[in-house]
Amino acid sequence: MLTACRKVLAVAAAVVSIAAAGVARADSTLGAAQVVEIALEVNPQVRAARDRWYSAMHQIKQNYAPADPLFGYGNIDSATNGFSGASLHSLTVTQALQFPGKALLQADNSRRTAEIAELTFQAVRRDVRALAETAYYQILLDDALSEVQAETVAELQNVLKVTEVAYSANRVTQTDFISAEFDQAAARQNERQYHTAELNDETTLNQLLFRKPEEPLALDRRLEFKPLEVSLDTLTELAAQVRQEILATALAEHNSETALELAKLEYAPDYAIGFVFDNYLLASAAPSPNRLQDYGFTIAFNMPVFFWIKQNEDVRRAGFDLAAARADQDSIRSQTAAGVAKLYRTAQLAYQTAALYRDSLIPLARQNFAVALIAYQSGKIDFMTLAAAIRRGYDARVAHLQAANQFLASRVALEQAIGEPLTQ
Repeated sequence: MLTACRKVLAVAAAVVSIAAAGVARADSTLGAAQVVEIALEVNPQVRAARDRWYSAMHQIKQNYAPADPLFGYGNIDSATNGFSGASLHSLTVTQALQFPGKALLQADNSRRTAEIAELTFQAVRRDVRALAETAYYQILLDDALSEVQAETVAELQNVLKVTEVAYSANRVTQTDFISAEFDQAAARQNERQYHTAELNDETTLNQLLFRKPEEPLALDRRLEFKPLEVSLDTLTELAAQVRQEILATALAEHNSETALELAKLEYAPDYAIGFVFDNYLLASAAPSPNRLQDYGFTIAFNMPVFFWIKQNEDVRRAGFDLAAARADQDSIRSQTAAGVAKLYRTAQLAYQTAALYRDSLIPLARQNFAVALIAYQSGKIDFMTLAAAIRRGYDARVAHLQAANQFLASRVALEQAIGEPLTQ
């Protein structure tokens, strides 16, 4: 009985701990760093690229192993059916071998191929990181736009009340009241659209996190950003050193150089060595009546007699492949430098725009709306001027959020173009 009670208490404690953990998870929110960490761990694209890298690593040692030896058995000079009554039983072992040095070069190629697979894995991680961050910031943008729209709806509600009072006192026409009612209804519909866009963005992020489309996400909704304090020259130099595609093309160039050496080694003959053991069952078939068993050794070489249509063409082809690999590396370096420069300028301009709206234009727009509302109540301005003040404030807040989102998106794209996150 005591044991059963202890089991019940243990189960209850486990249930309580699980519930507490669930509450803790529900109360916690995920920032950009946590979202990226989860995506890099569970995303199927990342796992597939990692497994391909592991697969390539297990193809290196195979190059050191020679071809499998050939074992042969001969039942020779049979006077019956070919399977019995033979005069000679012959055993042979043949081992094919490459010209010395070829296996080392082939293993070097496989090793660099595995390194390229690792860089591909790192590039997939980089791209998934960028997608996850972009989706996260897009959710924050749509959430902030919903808040802006809600604030605009509240402002339009105040305008609707003011126009209703003014219309009741015969100080304005019914057109002002109808216009205010129309603007408020349209603003509410835009608010629903922003909410739908936010739900779709959450579905996109759930897909990157390998979750169900409708699974709720507890995200940190604070939209914060800091300016880029690194120079363009520093970022360009960093991209040339760490971008995965640049490193991969450099390895591909080395592989092309090795392939050229292997093509030249085709002129060097491969060979095969063999061992022969003969057991003569018929003395008259043996080399001598007293020697019924003998041993032998064979060696064979391939002769590149058709070198003008095979080896020569392989060498020329490998030379062109090497030239193409070098051109590819020059191209990706140039593209990377240009992409980093454009993204850097775009990010800097977006930050300046967002800071201008945040620090100056939005406060001015709010002040303008407050003054315009009072002026409308006193009859100093018409409804169109008041509506323009509302639109100006709305446009300023939206422009601030769009500029902030463009800065964050450009920063993410800049990190993607460089090949690693910017730590600052």
